[in-house]
Amino acid sequence: MSKYVEFYQVSKTFPTPNGPQVIVEDFNLTITEGEFVTLIGHSGCGKSTVLNMCSGLIPVTSGGIAVALREIDGPGPDRGMVFQSPCLLPWLTAHGNVLLAVDRVFPDATRAERYDIAAHYLELVGLGDALDRSVKQLSQGMQQRVGIARAFATAPKMLLLDEPFGMLDSLTRMELQEVLMELLARDRKTTLMVTHDVDEALFLSDRIVMMTTGPKARVGGILAPTFPRPRIRQEVLDSADYYTQREVLIEFLESQDKSHRPKAAPAPTSSPNPADATSPRANVTAHP
Repeated sequence: MSKYVEFYQVSKTFPTPNGPQVIVEDFNLTITEGEFVTLIGHSGCGKSTVLNMCSGLIPVTSGGIAVALREIDGPGPDRGMVFQSPCLLPWLTAHGNVLLAVDRVFPDATRAERYDIAAHYLELVGLGDALDRSVKQLSQGMQQRVGIARAFATAPKMLLLDEPFGMLDSLTRMELQEVLMELLARDRKTTLMVTHDVDEALFLSDRIVMMTTGPKARVGGILAPTFPRPRIRQEVLDSADYYTQREVLIEFLESQDKSHRPKAAPAPTSSPNPADATSPRANVTAHP
């Protein structure tokens, strides 16, 4: 697979009343085409800052980010964003929200073609019967499905997911993880996601990038889950490697902040003798 996204010595500094604050420093990462990469780390370590720099919503202070061999200089339709909050227009229907984005990205398509594109992706996320329902009539999980449909409908080259399931209950979160996996199986887009959820990262990711605690956060290590695709949740949970790799992530997070335990949910099923976290099956790459 070819290198598709590159972060090269990326740093971000924000002004504060006490002077400039370096949030991210010398962040280096490459992502191959079609790969699903997750950023994980403590709150405030700069995960969303990295994601927002990749989206072009905030500029880098130094270094550079390239997507498909082109250095980004602002937002663009080549990168689809899904936020923690769906960010929908409440006076529009589910279809109207997706169609609004499709209209902007495909202005040369006919009205009927754009209508069908929006309807198609809402069908794929399970909202085929809710096209004409207003946002106010949709549950939070349904609203996030609209947000996911909107991101895919604009045919981006890359998906950027900022804790897309963080505000949902556990059952809805698992349902939407499955929806996302099904969509990516159809169209294997290069994806960068931010999450606090260790189990979510293990289930969805090809690689998990562990960020050091800020300020001056950077890549502290990379773990490559060993579960084959397509992934079935119960098969992943039944794998001995699952607990090995889960422990690696939790130990890294604990090592970054001894004052409190990370916000990781308990293991989703009991395992009286988790595998040794130093096992080579964890497939961890350390970074200085």
